[in-house]
Amino acid sequence: MTASGGEWGDLAAQVVRWAAAGEQYDVEFKGEQRERLNDRDLLESVVCLTNGRGGVLLVGVEDDGTVTGARPRHEADRTDPLRLQAFIANSTQPPLSVKADVVEVDRKEVLVVQVPDSTRVVGTAKGTYVRRAIGGDGRPTCLPYHAHEMLAHEVDRGAVDWATLGVGGATWEDLDPLEFERVRRLTAASGAAADRVLATLSDREIASALGVTRADSTVTTGALLLFGRVEAIRDHLPTHDAAFQVLRGLDIQVNDFLPLPLIRLAEELFARFRARNQDEELQFGLLRVSVSTYSEAAFREALANALIHRDYTRRGAVHVQWTEDQLEISSPGGFPSGVRLDNLLVAPPHPRSPLLADAFKRIGLVERTGRGINRMFAEQLRLGRPAPDYGRSSDDHVVAVLPGGPANLSMTRWVLEQENQGAPLSLSELQVLSELEQERRASTGALARVLQRTDAETRILLTRMVERGWVEARGEGKGCSWHLSAAMYRALQAPAGYVRIRGFEPMQQEQMVLRYVDAHGQINRSQAADLCSLSSDQASRLLRRLAREGKLEARGERRGAIYLKPSE
Repeated sequence: MTASGGEWGDLAAQVVRWAAAGEQYDVEFKGEQRERLNDRDLLESVVCLTNGRGGVLLVGVEDDGTVTGARPRHEADRTDPLRLQAFIANSTQPPLSVKADVVEVDRKEVLVVQVPDSTRVVGTAKGTYVRRAIGGDGRPTCLPYHAHEMLAHEVDRGAVDWATLGVGGATWEDLDPLEFERVRRLTAASGAAADRVLATLSDREIASALGVTRADSTVTTGALLLFGRVEAIRDHLPTHDAAFQVLRGLDIQVNDFLPLPLIRLAEELFARFRARNQDEELQFGLLRVSVSTYSEAAFREALANALIHRDYTRRGAVHVQWTEDQLEISSPGGFPSGVRLDNLLVAPPHPRSPLLADAFKRIGLVERTGRGINRMFAEQLRLGRPAPDYGRSSDDHVVAVLPGGPANLSMTRWVLEQENQGAPLSLSELQVLSELEQERRASTGALARVLQRTDAETRILLTRMVERGWVEARGEGKGCSWHLSAAMYRALQAPAGYVRIRGFEPMQQEQMVLRYVDAHGQINRSQAADLCSLSSDQASRLLRRLAREGKLEARGERRGAIYLKPSE
């Protein structure tokens, strides 16, 4: 399959790649070999894609990826892309702006409709609403869009704040005066993180200041979540619930469900956490420092994230689950739009409910900067604990795991010493030190993935850490790797670790090269450099030494040389 050149060459080449890859969640094929695609089906396909996460519709490509060509539309000799764009905008509610092109692939025209990801739910002008989904057979399909799913779509993309919606039948009497008093107490006792003026306001003034009341006195979901009586929350907000569970092996020792207003709920769960969180004493100079099993700050931020960012359009509870070796906080709904596992630490703050997020900040329960997740990571690492793990999160749940087990007290002591000297470590520095302490050595690319930064940003950070005597580089260019310095291994009370990583390396490299030749018959300089994380010159010296020692036999010269097992 070939693509035409010229003005649309790049897009045509992309069509070839799309067709070869097959239909995807964001790529839909519509063939016209048997009959022309009617306007209704075209509109529904566009609506389906925009209600997924956007994508591209290829008219003239069959389900198996065969390009058969698109037929002209609207009684014309050739489809007019601008006319099609106008037709789609005029036939959807709200009007959807797409980009249409006609490109030539294998001498056949393909209609390419690029569909944006809409923050609002889009339907056809005749009232048809469908969404993109993965069917039971694992293939992408279009399904009817139900009302609660539409609301979740708009909440997730920031078009609607669920906490601002009115609650039919709820009145001011459904709000508990004790919860307003709780807010006054917390803000009065909190430091600079809270908006302390809230402590001086009346109940109605607090509700107004936090944005949970309307001019027509309608009680919103946000007002009920923050200040509602328990019975009112059960009646009007059945999706809200939280559970605290303690597990010992397969036995459930505690299993309490708490349908409480959010501020009271946060206090209750934190009190239960604090009652079970054990401390270990660390001698630091003349002082003793308590190192907890889990960081209080990390748990507080993880809990607040679960309560603020959960999808309240879905049934299910926020779960705090305490086991023998970890603490797990899970909440219904996936990550908010734009947040993924690989950008958790760098994505701009994107709360599902800006209103609830702002309320928690003003009351002093979370970071005002919106970077609470960064603080979670930093607090776990500075206490010698592994970083939080979000790897079990999915489209249905966000799961934050705080690993337990013994702390690395040597690392904790060293970090506290740096802080005592007025040089606290950044999160990125803590991540690098933790990763190198666990893995012994890592490439720039591997560390960049841990930091969720670019390779260039990571090299700048590592160079600074080399200058401070914490890290050393090994090799050059792409073969460069990084490990902890001798000073760091001494600070971690593991000086033998430095000897291992420096002293045993040549022997390890030699064995890796010989095993590679046993498996593949030969090796060249670039393969050895990639295998052993060496520079080209270092790889050449290693291979020449093995040839001199009779362990390999060289064939060819200079860059073209290859190395094989010695002849019998």
